[in-house]
Amino acid sequence: MARYPSPGYRIAIGPGGMSPAVKALLIANTAMFVVTAVVPDPIAIDINRWFGLIPEAVVTQGRVWQPLTYMFLHADVFHVLFNMLGLWMFGVELERTWGTPFFVRYYSVTGIGAALITIAVSLLPLPWTGRIYESVTIGASGAIYGLLLAYGLSFPNRPIYLYFLFQIPAKYFVVIVGAIAFLSSVSNQPGGISHAAHLGGLVVGYFYLRGRRMLRWNPMAELKYRYLRWKIARMRKKFDVVSGGRSDDWDRRIH
Repeated sequence: MARYPSPGYRIAIGPGGMSPAVKALLIANTAMFVVTAVVPDPIAIDINRWFGLIPEAVVTQGRVWQPLTYMFLHADVFHVLFNMLGLWMFGVELERTWGTPFFVRYYSVTGIGAALITIAVSLLPLPWTGRIYESVTIGASGAIYGLLLAYGLSFPNRPIYLYFLFQIPAKYFVVIVGAIAFLSSVSNQPGGISHAAHLGGLVVGYFYLRGRRMLRWNPMAELKYRYLRWKIARMRKKFDVVSGGRSDDWDRRIH
């Protein structure tokens, strides 16, 4: 973020300075990208195949670390750039709102959940899922889509620029990208993009946040609240409490 102080106002670009977890994730992802970019191609390929997500390797070879490590690898400059831009744009404000521990937990759950959904999709008996089963998936996109979903739920009316051109509320932006991810995930033309991971990040993020709200629901507190409202209504009726009117309207005064 760049801030320019002035006597009467200040202009802010973006969500502000780095929050702790977002900063650590940016450093980790950038460092891994630099490593895979500078090493010889055979070594980079081995790194991607060992730490990227290959459903076949997870299922048949027991590489259970891949649903976590694949999030820190990226294919090219634009891949890592746009993912890290999304992490900064949506992650900073969410981390400040939630706190670092919950933000890290949510980011991890959505990223790993996106990987597990990708594996599940690859096991479906469909003609095009075999390519997903054997191919390498890398990138933090699943977790970034999870952050986007959370941002849309937390700040539904915050403006976001679709394709950097059209300004729409965050809630509609989430619906649009979710629809695109869903339609692309059921297409037989993946195009080198893991749409299943994108959709997985949205779905896992939604159910994780919704499940958290359900766990926080207290039936006894709800019953006490309803009982208290009933008692108040009963007392108002007993003492004939009505809405007040004008100062000279004796019949409508509270008494």
